[in-house]
Amino acid sequence: MLHIQKISLIQFKNYSRQDFSFQRRIVGITGRNGSGKTNLLDAIYYLCFTRSYFTSNESQNTQYQTNGFRLEGYLEKNGQPEKIICTVKDGRKEVSLNDEKYDRFSRHIGQFPAVMIAPDDAEIILGGSEERRKWLDTLLSQLYPEYLEHLIVYQKILLQRNTLLKNPAPGPNPDALLDVFDLQLVQHGTPVFEIRRRFLDSFIPQVQQLYDYISGTHEVVNIRYQCTLLEEDYTAQLTAARYRDMQLQRTTTGIHRDDLQFLLNDHLMKTSASQGQRKSFLFALKLAQFEVIKQQKKSAPLLLLDDVFEKLDQERVLRLINLVAGENYGQVFITDTHAERLLQAFSETQEAIQLISI
Repeated sequence: MLHIQKISLIQFKNYSRQDFSFQRRIVGITGRNGSGKTNLLDAIYYLCFTRSYFTSNESQNTQYQTNGFRLEGYLEKNGQPEKIICTVKDGRKEVSLNDEKYDRFSRHIGQFPAVMIAPDDAEIILGGSEERRKWLDTLLSQLYPEYLEHLIVYQKILLQRNTLLKNPAPGPNPDALLDVFDLQLVQHGTPVFEIRRRFLDSFIPQVQQLYDYISGTHEVVNIRYQCTLLEEDYTAQLTAARYRDMQLQRTTTGIHRDDLQFLLNDHLMKTSASQGQRKSFLFALKLAQFEVIKQQKKSAPLLLLDDVFEKLDQERVLRLINLVAGENYGQVFITDTHAERLLQAFSETQEAIQLISI
C-alpha cells in the first residue's frame, strides 16, 4: 500500500513554509476558497509526477518574488520508507528518491501512482483533443514504462521533423533527412498506437460499471478511439502526406493527432449530455483509471479529490464517499470549504477521517 506520511512545502505557490503530517487513510483538507487547499493537493501530485497537475510553467508554482521552491515528502510503499525531494531554483529542476538524484525524471513516473480529480477536468470532455491525449498519456505512462519512453522519443523526433519542414535542409536531396525522421516516427509511434488501442478496448467496461453506480441509472457510455493508423499503414500515410506537410510546414498525420470521442447512448457527450451526465462520466473515467492502476500495480494509488462537494449533487457525492471509504481504496485526500460537511459525509461509513484546516 502507498501512504504519504509527511510533506514539507517551501515557497510553493502560496506557502512560504509549512509542514503537514497525515495519520489516517482518509484526509480532509478544509479552508476558505483561496487558502491553499488545492495547492496542497498539487504538491502531493508533484511528488508523484515531478510536475504540477495544473501548469507546466514552474514560475507559476513558485511563490511570488522568490527564485524557486522545494517539496519534500516522506512516504511508505509496501512497508518500505521512501523520501522524495523536488526542487526548482533559478529555473533548474532536481528530483531525488532516497537522496539519489534522477538523471531522467521519466524514471520516477509510475513508482508512486496517483489519480487527481479536479474541477478543471471538465476540459477532458469539453476541450480539444490535446486535453484527452494528455489524460490518456498520463494514465498509460504510469502503467507501461515503455509507453512513456516511446512517447518521449516520438515527441522529440516530431519536433525535429517540424523544424526541418519549416527550414528545409540545403542540398541535392532535401528529402533524405525526412526519410530518416519518418522511419523513427513509425518505430516509436506504432507501439504508442498499439498500447492505446488495446488498453481502451479493456477499459470501457470499467467506465460503464462506475458510471452506472455514480449516476444511479444505466445509460450506455463508450469511448471511441480516433487514429488514422486504424485505417492505413503509418509509413504509407507519412509518404502520402509529405507534400502537404511541406506546404503547411508541420506534420499532419500521426499519433500526435489522435483523439477520443466520449459517447452517451451513441451521441457525443460534449454536445448532447447534461451537466450531471458529464460529471458522472468524468468521475467514472477517473475512478476507472484508479482501478486499472490498482490492478496493474497490485496496490492502490493515492486519490486526490478537489472540491467534489461543489461539483456533484448530494446523491452522487454520497455514492462517491461510500465508494472511496471502502477497503479497496488506499489513501484519499479530499478538499472542501466546510469541515462539518466532510464529517457528515463520512459519518455513515466505518472510516475515521483526519481533518486539516488551512
